[in-house]
Amino acid sequence: MAINLYDQILEKIKESEVVIIHRHKNPDPDALGSQGGLAEILKASFPTKKVLKTGGPVGDLNYLTEMDDVSDEDYQEALVIVTDTANTPRISDERYSQGKYLVKIDHHPNDDAYGDIILVDTNASSSSEIIAGFCFHQKKTLKMTTTAAKLLYAGIVGDTGRFLYPATTPKTMRIVADLMEYSFKPDEINQKMNAMSRKVAQLSGYVLQNIEIHPSGVGKVVLTKTILDQFGLTDAETSAVVSLPSALEEVILWGIFVEQSDGHFRCRLRSKGPIINEVAKKHDGGGHPLASGANAKDLSEVEQIIHELIHVAEQSQ
Repeated sequence: MAINLYDQILEKIKESEVVIIHRHKNPDPDALGSQGGLAEILKASFPTKKVLKTGGPVGDLNYLTEMDDVSDEDYQEALVIVTDTANTPRISDERYSQGKYLVKIDHHPNDDAYGDIILVDTNASSSSEIIAGFCFHQKKTLKMTTTAAKLLYAGIVGDTGRFLYPATTPKTMRIVADLMEYSFKPDEINQKMNAMSRKVAQLSGYVLQNIEIHPSGVGKVVLTKTILDQFGLTDAETSAVVSLPSALEEVILWGIFVEQSDGHFRCRLRSKGPIINEVAKKHDGGGHPLASGANAKDLSEVEQIIHELIHVAEQSQ
């Protein structure tokens, strides 16, 4: 099925003089790696085509890639490709629907089946893995470059948690090995992705000292606006601490809840085994079985999510 979709997507790319690539809001390395990696591949493979990336600021991930200036006119006859974005409300830049044709490339559950062509592989570690596989399969037409390989490598490293997560498969590692044949320096990417500012390091200490752990193994960390101000941090910077509770033996699944400017909480949910994305779907979210995001309108809904996670944890024991 994927191979047939590769052919269909490649034909649409060949037909289009303008290709505009989107990704999700609040980008992570996989969002930018898949978006930027695909853009670099298409620029090298089709030098006369106009290939653009859109989606707004990328924060401290600007060492990976940055966005282009995209006008409304660019969309008139454009092929639009959205990577690493499970549902339409999360697509960064609402103009994604203004193109002539829409392609979705993703590895999250396909609960929102948008797009004229949908390439979703939930067995893939990341959207970057899918893009790399697409390029290598179509190697007679598509050209991998060093920059593309670096971006795709970063995306895979980011979404596998440095190859710690169960989504890391033999296929993942074979693709990573092929990417590492190019002349970028993986250790530099690894060090850059592992680096943190002093204030994030201080927040890390706060998270480990203040996590609440229910007897069922459910961990909870609430980061209010007051706490963020105390450490001088933005919501985007808190992504660096999401995986920290995994190091605690007694924690099976957890949520980190970050208060937003309007008072609602962004919820990052993670698990070492029990399935949690069904909980996320009940609260304006979704994602992978073991890594999901949601939203809570207030602390009362945060407590409701924790209650539901506790139920999941207890049912799994």
